[in-house]
Amino acid sequence: MPERPDHRPTPSDAKRTGRRRPAAPPATPPAGPPTENRPVPPGGQVAGHSTVVDSAVYRDGRRIASPATLADTFRRLREEPEGMAWIGLHRPTEPELHSLAAEFNLHELAVEDALEAHQRPKLERYGSTLFVVLRAARYLDAQEEVEFGELHVFVGPDFLITVRHGAAPDLSRVRRRMEGTPELLSLGPEAALYAILDAVVDGYAPVVEGVQTDIDEIETEVFRGDPAVSRRIYELSRETVEFQRATRPLVGMLHSLMAGFAKYGTDEELQRYLRDVADHVTHTSERVDGFRQALTEILTVNATLVSQQQNAEMRALAEAGFEQNEEIKKISAWAAILFAPTLVGTIYGMNFETMPELKWAAGYPFAILLMAVVCVSLYLVFKKRDWL
Repeated sequence: MPERPDHRPTPSDAKRTGRRRPAAPPATPPAGPPTENRPVPPGGQVAGHSTVVDSAVYRDGRRIASPATLADTFRRLREEPEGMAWIGLHRPTEPELHSLAAEFNLHELAVEDALEAHQRPKLERYGSTLFVVLRAARYLDAQEEVEFGELHVFVGPDFLITVRHGAAPDLSRVRRRMEGTPELLSLGPEAALYAILDAVVDGYAPVVEGVQTDIDEIETEVFRGDPAVSRRIYELSRETVEFQRATRPLVGMLHSLMAGFAKYGTDEELQRYLRDVADHVTHTSERVDGFRQALTEILTVNATLVSQQQNAEMRALAEAGFEQNEEIKKISAWAAILFAPTLVGTIYGMNFETMPELKWAAGYPFAILLMAVVCVSLYLVFKKRDWL
């Protein structure tokens, strides 16, 4: 596998190839109300509301100008037939994107996607312009969440435009890295695109490690019987699905780029670097797929453990109810046994002179015997029915 470009620059004699467009007059913004009711100067920037993060013109891989506005960038690029413009935007306004579209002949569908954001990762060609949508990700350790950002990249023969929605990725680090290796940057906009792809893919590594740590913790919590683990599994599963949507399309996108190496005359050294990025993307995508499968299995195991716990609790309740019923039967049996002599004694204890048994000499022994017979009979009946 080739060494990473930030460790081994390409040879100094490597030059990009591309057809320069003819000089054109400064672009005029389209008709319509300016954003936030501010005047729109030539170049399409809204006064006091520029979203240009960084704009530079390069020649032979070295920065030769840092224009303050889009109009200055357009003008300086026309003055440099062998130059390349790299324009970085963050949540640009509609007039700014339309000015870029007029200057660099960007397709209206790609411009519309860049304005609306919320696009799936994809790669499309519009003539000599390549339009790439990427989903960057970063792991927030404090919240144990994955934050996603969206990046749109326009790549032409002599320009590269990045439109960023969200905090990730940090393209300033990518630009500094490329400016530190002018031999690589001299290969043209394709080399800058490679660096951006590499940064996005490298940004997935901390996310992968963070998600792996969360899964390990969840496995421990599942077997510990933590009642809050089900919610955590669900939330992590949702983030894994989003992560999968961000990484899986990149595999096909990079293979499409590699399939066009011969057609578009991609430098051989750059081909090696792009293959390296493709390997990293494939590895990341496989791990994310594994995360989703692991979370599905953990959720199944958790559901099984919860079901077993519920069954155990129901069995314990049933056993407790059975024991309670046994006690109630014993109490009821003894109450019935004691009730019999009480009933006999109550009858013979009534003070009526006309009762025939009052003058009976055998009345007392008969009452005692009757109580004993009834109590013994009830005892035997309840004993036979396992109430005692």
